[in-house]
Amino acid sequence: MYDELKKIINESDNIVFFGGAGVSTESGIPDFRSEKGLYKARTEYGRSPEELLDTDFFYHDPKTFYDYYKKNLIATWAKPNDAHRALAELEKRGKLRAVVTQNIDGLHQMAGSETVYELHGSVLRNRCTRCGRKFDLDYIMDEKNCRDGVPYCPCGGLIKPEVVLYGESLDEQCIRSSIRAIQEADVLIIGGTSLVVYPAAGFVHYFNGSKLVVINLSDTGIDDSADVVIRDPIGKVLGEVVFG
Repeated sequence: MYDELKKIINESDNIVFFGGAGVSTESGIPDFRSEKGLYKARTEYGRSPEELLDTDFFYHDPKTFYDYYKKNLIATWAKPNDAHRALAELEKRGKLRAVVTQNIDGLHQMAGSETVYELHGSVLRNRCTRCGRKFDLDYIMDEKNCRDGVPYCPCGGLIKPEVVLYGESLDEQCIRSSIRAIQEADVLIIGGTSLVVYPAAGFVHYFNGSKLVVINLSDTGIDDSADVVIRDPIGKVLGEVVFG
């Protein structure tokens, strides 16, 4: 299967990668829905992660929101793994046109990828809810900019992460760019996602190209339609295929 994937990559210069939380687990970032994922764990707050990451809850109780958010969704120590590096290398070689990701950790950009569509936003971007001023992650993590752990703008406005919370819609421009990239791709590689999170997972059905590849530890709903299905860690697969 590895040789077949390498052949597909070598013969194409119009590849799009669609990825999920499994891409970053090899960097030590937990996923959401596996048996050890964040959504399976009981929280110390007496609420489910879905409740804590709801937009209404953010405005109602920003202190509890940020306490959970900073402990569980921020991983300043995380570094790109072989999957991130391999995708950046394929873009550098002129083979990969875009990364469409459900992740919010910014590791694709850290690895060197330039065309990245972040469907669920990014922890690296933050914005004042009053004046619209933008802030990086360092600002919101610096306690001197916070009151009880909640970051505030110099104007006094509450700062909100540019992450798509429950109750919010995906960014329309990001949706259009992602779908266009998938529609125009010759090869679509789906990795590190079981395709259960909608509407993002539905975007793969716009693919009309010649080769569909799935790299995921568990089954997905489109395995039967794929030309290649590999059940190994994605960092191992892409690292060996691209750099091996």
